[in-house]
Amino acid sequence: MKFVMRAIAPAALGLLLTACGGDPAEQGHAKDEAHAGEERLIRLTPQQIAAARIEVARPDTGGAGAITLPATIEGDPQGTQVVSAAIGGRVVSLTRNLGQSVGRGETLAVIESREAATLKAEVEAARARLALAQSNLRREQRLFAERVSPEQDLIAARTAATEASIALRLAQQQVSAAGGGGGGLNRLAIAAPLSGQVIARSVTLGQTVAADAELFRVANLSQLSVRLSLSPADAGRVTPGSAVTISAPGRKTSARVSFVSPVLDETTRLVPVVAIIDNRASQWRVGEPVTAAISVAGGTGGILVPGEAVQTVEGRPTVFVRVAQGFKATPVTLGQPSGEAVTILSGLTGREQIAVTNSFTLKAELGKGEASHED
Repeated sequence: MKFVMRAIAPAALGLLLTACGGDPAEQGHAKDEAHAGEERLIRLTPQQIAAARIEVARPDTGGAGAITLPATIEGDPQGTQVVSAAIGGRVVSLTRNLGQSVGRGETLAVIESREAATLKAEVEAARARLALAQSNLRREQRLFAERVSPEQDLIAARTAATEASIALRLAQQQVSAAGGGGGGLNRLAIAAPLSGQVIARSVTLGQTVAADAELFRVANLSQLSVRLSLSPADAGRVTPGSAVTISAPGRKTSARVSFVSPVLDETTRLVPVVAIIDNRASQWRVGEPVTAAISVAGGTGGILVPGEAVQTVEGRPTVFVRVAQGFKATPVTLGQPSGEAVTILSGLTGREQIAVTNSFTLKAELGKGEASHED
């Protein structure tokens, strides 16, 4: 009787488990999956995430159809000019300050100088000599017409007037090269060589400056350039005219590649590439770090994440997806690298928020959790 009871007990237990929720094997499989999910979960509070300096962002879409890498905004070399004094002297007037606009030919500063007085005196002397030479020419023309003076005297007068005119133009050009204007015999005005904005001023009122010293730097910032450095393999996929998306926190704009260098940079062994952006809205600044995504032909699409967002966990590439309790380690399949980004072929939808910085700390926390389970 006791044997019968032992034989019936397991059957009754099976029936009881079935009645309570299904097959024992299926329940065990569900428990294993739940356990695996728990192992992939790193529980962190928002305060802990902030303390660990873990930044979260949504992946970019584009995949192999774009090369994404960091870049720097620079001023257009053709739109930036250094304004200097051609002669030394004392600065007696400044008409523009940092950030102010200036038109081509408008006065930026006035310099008082003995050399300026000499140059302007030469102009006045040359003008007087020209007036005298022209007067003599008119007299000789009249005398020659009256057959009083020989033609030789007329030719000499005409030559003298021509030489005086050349001397005046030369003196005027020397003043113009030095600056011109200024309102006084010993003063020269320093004019802006192009329309733009004053981005640097290295002179103060009353300061004595040397010849060729930089006084201002004027830039036309309506058009800026973005300098990129590509590997030779990536550069082979980019041509002048390729579309570029320039982005920074809270801003995004379009640009076009204007130059792909045929020569590698001697220091970095990378290919310099320049793109031009329209900055008439003045939303970009020279020297600002940005992210550039260059569209290339033959892309198959995909999801782009920063290279530092990917960690290797148990031999598989893994990213950490933000969830309510913290982060979940998610295995992914990688495609080709794209600059400093990596293409994700599967494992993400592109709508997740993932850890893009300091993901190695999450990997370390995941390792601690696995060790505690083994214990």
